[in-house]
Amino acid sequence: MARYRGPKSKIARRFRDPIFGPDKALDKRSYGPGQHGPAKRRGGKQSEYAIQLGEKQKAKYTYGILERQFSNLFEKASRMKGITGENLLQLCESRLDNTVYRLGIANSRRAARQLVSHKHITVNGEIVNIPSYTLCIGDVIGVREKSKSLEAISSSLTSNSKKYDWLDWNNSDMTGRFLSVPSREMIPENIKEQLIVELYSK
Repeated sequence: MARYRGPKSKIARRFRDPIFGPDKALDKRSYGPGQHGPAKRRGGKQSEYAIQLGEKQKAKYTYGILERQFSNLFEKASRMKGITGENLLQLCESRLDNTVYRLGIANSRRAARQLVSHKHITVNGEIVNIPSYTLCIGDVIGVREKSKSLEAISSSLTSNSKKYDWLDWNNSDMTGRFLSVPSREMIPENIKEQLIVELYSK
């Protein structure tokens, strides 16, 4: 399964945003990576294209999606009714791996992808091992019966305190329901999706 395997702190520092979760390295050095530290390496401000490209890269890293997948998602979003940028984020949020993370079954999207690909997660009672699987309203996401005792899952659920309006979680049987597609206001990610739309519209 293709995915980004490189250093997370370096990417978080590039965008000055903890896109992979709490990051001590980012807290200590809240400037971009590079051997010259916080010193400016080049003068002038970023071009419009560079800003738009950076926002696309930030969204890709946040959701753990590679270039071709992200491009396909944008094409799908542009064909849907409504605002393209909002549609794009809604498609990202509807992915199975992202929902497993949002429900608290895993403490990161990377861990959520691993749980899905290793067949620990079910959708409507059937095992689904495709992290990019798109959920529909009413779908029930659960932990496979044999996997409910996994320490990684139980510790993640214990430490999770976040709740999202478009998801419902039943801790007694370790199942969650995808209640609705979230509106842009519900999605907490710090992404300027309009810049991504402008980039693809060039």
